[in-house]
Amino acid sequence: MSEATPLLRLEHVNKAFGSLVVTRDVSLDLAAGQRHVIIGPNGAGKTSLINQIGGQLQPDSGRILLDGRDVTRLPPEARAQRGLARTFQKNTLFQRLSTFENVRLGVQARFGSIFDLASRALGRDDINDRAQDILARLRLNHLADKRVSSLSYGDQRQLEVAVALAGDPRILLLDEPTSGLSPAETGQLVDLVRTLPAELGVLMIEHDMEVVFSLADRVTVLYYGEVLASGLPDDVAGNERVREVYLGASI
Repeated sequence: MSEATPLLRLEHVNKAFGSLVVTRDVSLDLAAGQRHVIIGPNGAGKTSLINQIGGQLQPDSGRILLDGRDVTRLPPEARAQRGLARTFQKNTLFQRLSTFENVRLGVQARFGSIFDLASRALGRDDINDRAQDILARLRLNHLADKRVSSLSYGDQRQLEVAVALAGDPRILLLDEPTSGLSPAETGQLVDLVRTLPAELGVLMIEHDMEVVFSLADRVTVLYYGEVLASGLPDDVAGNERVREVYLGASI
């Protein structure tokens, strides 16, 4: 990949469900190491867009490229193999397993087979070591032996990020990671995002404007499925049309 090629590129992506247009001619780039945040009112098409990037939805037209390679029609698992990971609005953790076991399964899913232990690309010790390293890097190792069902919601949201990192991605999609969190838990999640690898490209949907403008290198505003504005945080915050859309919001 050349320096000019972004990790992720969307080219004129469109998606509709009948007469309901959720994505209209959306183009954006995500560079290595960039923290790019998508904002917009409810119904703006933010999650629909992330689902198209992740492969959970197929766009009607347009292209999605990872490292310059067209992945528009590839399933989610193929995109994961190419370095894309994500979290979801709804918790997807295994509640009866421990924190460590959840992360270990994430490592195993990326580097081997969950069902056929003999076929794993990494040995058992390698998988365990990687899982422990991820928890330590994200300062979650004190939760390693705790069952997920016993964790606070804030800790579970942080664990979801750890599981996403288990596959050593180059691109991480975060869908409303602070939704439902208390101010203290939001602060912990923000601190966690700041500790993510510097070379990792992060594309995040977020509703909390304080979080957005504390983390973002670039902000894109969606409005009824279209890009209303995209640019540096200060430029977006000063955009009059954005202020109209977010009338009463603190941006």
